[in-house]
Amino acid sequence: MTPTLDILTYGEAMAMFVAAETGPLAAVGQFTKRISGADLNVAIGLSRLGFKVGWMSRVGNDSFGQYVRDTLKKEDIDQACVSTDECYPTGFQLKSKNDDGSDPSVEYFRKGSAASHLSLTDYVPAYALGARHLHLTGVAPAISASSCELAFHLAHEMRAAGKSISFDPNLRPTLWPTQAAMIETLNALATFADWVLPGISEGLILTGHKRPEDIARFYLERGARGVIVKLGAAGAYYRTADAEGVVPAQPVAKVVDTVGAGDGFAVGVVSALLEGRTLVDAVARGHRIGALAIQVIGDSEGLPTRAELDALEQQPNPPSNDATSDRAATPSALADTATPVHPLNQMPASAITNTPDA
Repeated sequence: MTPTLDILTYGEAMAMFVAAETGPLAAVGQFTKRISGADLNVAIGLSRLGFKVGWMSRVGNDSFGQYVRDTLKKEDIDQACVSTDECYPTGFQLKSKNDDGSDPSVEYFRKGSAASHLSLTDYVPAYALGARHLHLTGVAPAISASSCELAFHLAHEMRAAGKSISFDPNLRPTLWPTQAAMIETLNALATFADWVLPGISEGLILTGHKRPEDIARFYLERGARGVIVKLGAAGAYYRTADAEGVVPAQPVAKVVDTVGAGDGFAVGVVSALLEGRTLVDAVARGHRIGALAIQVIGDSEGLPTRAELDALEQQPNPPSNDATSDRAATPSALADTATPVHPLNQMPASAITNTPDA
């Protein structure tokens, strides 16, 4: 029997070899094997919090593919829609080690991978539509034309079925033929989403706007119910039709590995909204989990269990900034945030205007 899922994700997982020493990758002699993939990171994080998560993908009939499957089993992620491709391999990547908190160098070996051959043939309606929520990123649509077609089909079908959708642009410019193609495609895909979660630099590339208010307005005008713009150390700006504000970032004493911070943030936001928390609480949880993710080596190793998160949430949240707060801490003057913001799973799809242009 097909399981009923809380959340469905899809994309590519790769084996990741993390340098055991600093310096250029060409000079590194030892690496540690880990798992990587933006969509899989989110799936792992949500599963650790107790959600029933399904992940749709392809892996090769090789040791890396078995490693991905073993990870899915260990993390209790349903893999009924993960197929083994007999013709194409599982991708992998190399990642440098940095001690100064800067972004590591990453080299990908994914061209022609099994996951890049994802297509509409991988779509199983009963499985996908059994999920409450779909989480998409901009990575899987970038790996091939057929995978991009699958992303749009998933988004269209889930929207038509009244399911909720979150979208993290997670830009990978080198995977696209042109920047213009990336912008057009991902903005079109964002029109299916209830919630859009760009970083401030991603928002500038995708919308041409520098201010978070304008980036949020861009997506609200195209159908999103809410937008959360990640501002790095400054926190995150949120906006809906009813409210806007800034939630300060979670302080971190030492940054170890910046990769995976956005995926951890998405885990926090999506989990909280599906639990019926307020948007402010959801953004605060996103900060908490994102902060954990960057304090360890590896993309998903810092994502907490439910018990660990419960312990963290016993601590007070940083206050959010609204119209009565110190405006110097906000990107610009913000409107009153007293109006309650409805959680994600209470927002009907019919309330969102669909304007397809991914």
